[in-house]
Amino acid sequence: MVTRREVLAGAAGTSMLALLPTQAAAGIDHQVMMLNKGAKGAMVYEPDLIVAALGDTVTFVPTDKSHNAESISGMFPDEATAFKGKLNEQITVTVEKEGVYGVKCLPHYAMGMVALIIVGQPVNLQQAKAVRHPGKAKTVFEGLLAQVPSV
Repeated sequence: MVTRREVLAGAAGTSMLALLPTQAAAGIDHQVMMLNKGAKGAMVYEPDLIVAALGDTVTFVPTDKSHNAESISGMFPDEATAFKGKLNEQITVTVEKEGVYGVKCLPHYAMGMVALIIVGQPVNLQQAKAVRHPGKAKTVFEGLLAQVPSV
């Protein structure tokens, strides 16, 4: 793909490059630690509530072993891409659709190792609230979803 800068450079010469405004900075990368023990107890993501903007990335860092991060069916916006990280491996997700994204650690889902990403307007909030969760994940998500402003 040819960039705007390349087109202008070819058409008007490289001296025009100095007059171009610099491109907007890339989105923010939100770091989330995958922990055996954190401020909220055992088997947690820290933080477990991430407020991001369109184009931001969320990087799940395997601080402790035996964790992953993956999207939860029914808890991400329409047309958003589902993701599934491998155990003990970092995964970076770019959020490109507005809504809420539910995230779980598959081995520790029932123990409440879940997180919620909010991007722009929570257009799929009611759909996300309707998803059923095992064990402690249900209670953790009730608390996280209660913090999301309604559309």
